[in-house]
Amino acid sequence: MSQPTSEYSVLPGLRVRDHRIEVPLVHDDPARGTIEVYAREVAAPDGTDRPFLVFLQGGPGCEAPRPSGFPSSPPWLERALADYCVLMLDQRGTGRSTPFGEADLTGDGAPDAAGLAEQLTHYRADAIVADAEAMREHLGVQRWSLLGQSFGGFTSLHYLSTHADHLAEVYFTGGLPPVGRPVDEVYARTYGHMARKSELFYRRHPGARERMVEVLAACERGEVRLPNGDVVTPRWFRTLGHLLGGTGGSDHLAHLLEGDVRAPWFRHDLAGLLPFGGRNPLYAVVHESSYCDGGPTDWSAARTYPEAFAEDETLLTGEHLYPWHFEVSSELAPFAQVAGCVAEVDWPRLYDADVLRSVNVPCAAAIYADDVYVDREFSEQTAALLPNMRPWITNEYEHNGLRIGGGTILDRLIRLAKDR
Repeated sequence: MSQPTSEYSVLPGLRVRDHRIEVPLVHDDPARGTIEVYAREVAAPDGTDRPFLVFLQGGPGCEAPRPSGFPSSPPWLERALADYCVLMLDQRGTGRSTPFGEADLTGDGAPDAAGLAEQLTHYRADAIVADAEAMREHLGVQRWSLLGQSFGGFTSLHYLSTHADHLAEVYFTGGLPPVGRPVDEVYARTYGHMARKSELFYRRHPGARERMVEVLAACERGEVRLPNGDVVTPRWFRTLGHLLGGTGGSDHLAHLLEGDVRAPWFRHDLAGLLPFGGRNPLYAVVHESSYCDGGPTDWSAARTYPEAFAEDETLLTGEHLYPWHFEVSSELAPFAQVAGCVAEVDWPRLYDADVLRSVNVPCAAAIYADDVYVDREFSEQTAALLPNMRPWITNEYEHNGLRIGGGTILDRLIRLAKDR
């Protein structure tokens, strides 16, 4: 294992250094080779000796944010550094960790689709926790704390199920997953939330529904294209509903609908707003598995698609992944067979309810009352499993609350967990 950078780099108001370690691709079978995992340590100038807070990013398949000085970015960082030294982990396959992408399909010795899908079974929360444990041992840390956003919260709950003795506190933001519930039940809830959010969007923006009908008709005629030439179908355009799950997203969608679909800016803005692009293909390929606490997903979002959405084209979908994503997107098309194989994987359980009931780690969670991605009722049920959990249920924020009100949210969670 390589050693961390010997000296801290200096950003305005920050001290930063890099850590890289080699870990097994398959932790239970080191003979299958290794990958690199990268993390960036961020501290206040006088805080390099403070305890570690590990930030686990949402996704799956997305790297940790890149810090900058003043104004503090990400917005929760300044508050975190008052109590902690922050470790931003690039989860395996992302960022500066060994990447996942088209090279895995075409490189020397690349496996077939089934073989690559089997490799990707080792890119879920359980493997990320094992990587984090290897990093903890590398740094010589006995216990550290976690901040898990969205999928990072799912990963944090698995951490509590397997290595609670190595955790000091755990903070969840929009990321308390259901325990033991079938994945179809999870997706059925998200469709209900998206129908409600769609109606709220049209009430807030008069004329938007009529404009949506016009744009979807243009999509049907093949007139809506991305800068790379991909034709945006009506059902692909409707996935812009994912914007309604975050603060500010409703306005972004309304502004897009104002445009001429032939305008260059419309095409470029649309490309940046659609979910599941080619920048992080891992996000699309393993996305449904992140909601799965055991068993195959079998394209759950497609199988649970409600009749109401088929009848009303103005109802928008959210972070729902479908097999056709890998047909209409030229960036995702190379991964179509792999994604199909991943959908057939019989996934192991991620969470152990009996273990969680015995965990004594102080925890605090921001549960967003109107979260379209992580159902409030399911989150409250999971919170009730943890004896030292202090849930904060609020409708002040959407799923991206940590990005919007980061310092305020994290301060409240720290105070809750530490009984301040």
